[in-house]
Amino acid sequence: MTTLYVSDLDGTLLTRNHEISPFSAGVIQDLIDNHIHFTYATARSFASAQAVTAGLRTRLPVIVNNGAFIMDPATGVPLFSAYFQQEEKMEVARLLARHQLFPLVYSQQEGVERVCWLTGEENEGMRYYFRQRPGDKRFQPLSSPEGLYAGDVFYFICMGERDTLLPVYEALRDHPHYQCILQQELYRTEYWCEIMPKPATKANAILKLKEKLECTRVVCFGDGLNDLPMFAVADECYAVSNAVETLKAAATGIIGANSEDGVACWLKEHAAPYIKRG
Repeated sequence: MTTLYVSDLDGTLLTRNHEISPFSAGVIQDLIDNHIHFTYATARSFASAQAVTAGLRTRLPVIVNNGAFIMDPATGVPLFSAYFQQEEKMEVARLLARHQLFPLVYSQQEGVERVCWLTGEENEGMRYYFRQRPGDKRFQPLSSPEGLYAGDVFYFICMGERDTLLPVYEALRDHPHYQCILQQELYRTEYWCEIMPKPATKANAILKLKEKLECTRVVCFGDGLNDLPMFAVADECYAVSNAVETLKAAATGIIGANSEDGVACWLKEHAAPYIKRG
């Protein structure tokens, strides 16, 4: 049997400082170099994920933007992508406008990824997000709504208080055209409402990757609500001890926290014995 191991990044594989510890990087790189099938699935963009996993040389395609893309890590070329249809993105835009919410809008415009928003409408959650990504070339602040939804849109994020975001989540959570996640931001007080096209899930991307690699099993690691879909399709799924309780309840087992190199320790014990060293 060939197993595909898939880990979330923030709160799972990464430390609180948004980096992979030297111990975790060493253990996982040894597994990768010895042909263990390991990759990650994250809500981060490809550029952001590459930055925080700089100490890890991945060989397999990686899953980013909550499953909106499967990317070749060597070339940055999408192997799978999910975008909103024109009417879908405008329906979301109208819903957000009715509730006076001002999103970050992620799109591809003429082959370039953009993150657009209206200047003057930033809140503290958005400002924190920007501070964590200094010099990000994707950022495109706009002084008017014109152009906010240009190009091929694949992701909306609204940040703020839970009660403010809840009506949008309730309107979209069971909608046939959208994936919608509402959860508290890691290490922060504000909530994120994330809206994606229906095919954009970690689970869908993992199943595509499993088929492409001809793997027979999937083992997943996570910490948040957006990891629930991939837990549902995994043969085994492990929540780090700092995970939300809902994910722990869905897990095969609980492993050490992200601050304790939980994923790497589990892999060292359970995956490393399958290495065939020459």
